[in-house]
Amino acid sequence: MKLILFFAALTLAAEPLAKINETGYPKMLAANKGKVVLVDFWATWCVPCRKEMPEVAKLEAKLKARGFVVVPISADEPENEAAARDFLTKSGIKNQGYLKAPKDDDAFIRAIDPKWSGELPALVLYDKTGKKVQIWKGETAIATIEAAVTKLL
Repeated sequence: MKLILFFAALTLAAEPLAKINETGYPKMLAANKGKVVLVDFWATWCVPCRKEMPEVAKLEAKLKARGFVVVPISADEPENEAAARDFLTKSGIKNQGYLKAPKDDDAFIRAIDPKWSGELPALVLYDKTGKKVQIWKGETAIATIEAAVTKLL
């Protein structure tokens, strides 16, 4: 039995990050309708991102039962996908992770928020209807994020 669980854990850890682009982003949001969604744009090379991700994972664990979900989207290059996937796992993120793979990076960024330059980390908060409520660019205190999320639950 232990051996089966070990291989099941390996299989989960090896699950690839799904590619997401301009057309996939709205579909991902629609699939999470009815939940408060925090999209976390990050990268393995981004020190503030690596600091923030475990805190975001803890927040999701705390509020998941109330309808909160975190959707991590890595801005890493495809050759760094394994490192990104491993970091998500170590951070406690259990949801499907994504790897940003737009056809046009500038168009993708503008579609998320016209005032966003693409800087990381970036967190985008959506209410249960899928309406964008807030975007945080750069380091953000977890207490600020939690207060905004809690108001929407």
